[in-house]
Amino acid sequence: MYRVFEALDELGAIVEEARGVPMTAGCVVPRGDVLELLDDVKDSIPAELDDAQDVLDQRDKLLGDAHAHAEQAVSQADAQADELVSQAREDADRILSDAKSQADRMVAEAQSHASEIMGGATAEAERTVSGAHREFDSVTGRARAEANRMVEAGNASYEKSVADGIAEQQRLVSDTEVVAASKSEADRIIDAAHAESDRLRGECDIYVDDKLAEFEEVLTGTMRSVSRGRQQLRTGAGVHDYAEHPRAEHPRARAERSHTVSDFEAGVAV
Repeated sequence: MYRVFEALDELGAIVEEARGVPMTAGCVVPRGDVLELLDDVKDSIPAELDDAQDVLDQRDKLLGDAHAHAEQAVSQADAQADELVSQAREDADRILSDAKSQADRMVAEAQSHASEIMGGATAEAERTVSGAHREFDSVTGRARAEANRMVEAGNASYEKSVADGIAEQQRLVSDTEVVAASKSEADRIIDAAHAESDRLRGECDIYVDDKLAEFEEVLTGTMRSVSRGRQQLRTGAGVHDYAEHPRAEHPRARAERSHTVSDFEAGVAV
């Protein structure tokens, strides 16, 4: 490549030193030297220039081929991207379906477990309440029977004492000398009978109060067991704790309970 520039410099020097043609802008140069320098220039031009010219000549074809290749690559990339997106969508739908199925199964199992716990707690509560009612009926029945027995015994003792006092009074009345003494003795016997009746009635009241206290302890223990069962149920099922806000008693249940207590008090009063 250096020889090309050197030959061009020599051609320039020949033209500058050539003799001019009179009356013209031309000059006379040695033809042989000029042709020899031109041959040197041709021989010194590298083959890459010819290749570059060939590339220039085939530029449109190369550009067309490159454009077609680019469009083909883009089309293949789009198709591959669509395939990947479709596959990813299918995988996502499958994963979502599996997750939903698993969630539904877990919810069903949780509901079944909660139903079992609720059923067991309900049965236990009903059994406890039924036992409490039976215990209440038994205690109140025994207390009523014992109260009636003690009242009857007191009344019998009172009537016997009164009868003995009257008999003694009548016996003493026949004797005029001891009328005052008999009257005093009769009053004493009647007062003693009244005192004995009052004592028996007081013992009856104490006995009934003791039985009611025992029944109150039984009911308290029963309600505490029911409360613990309900608390365990609420803790296992994850529901709201209603222990702080007790449920209002149904009017019918309150009326029945008041009626039962009234009957018991009336029996004791007799």
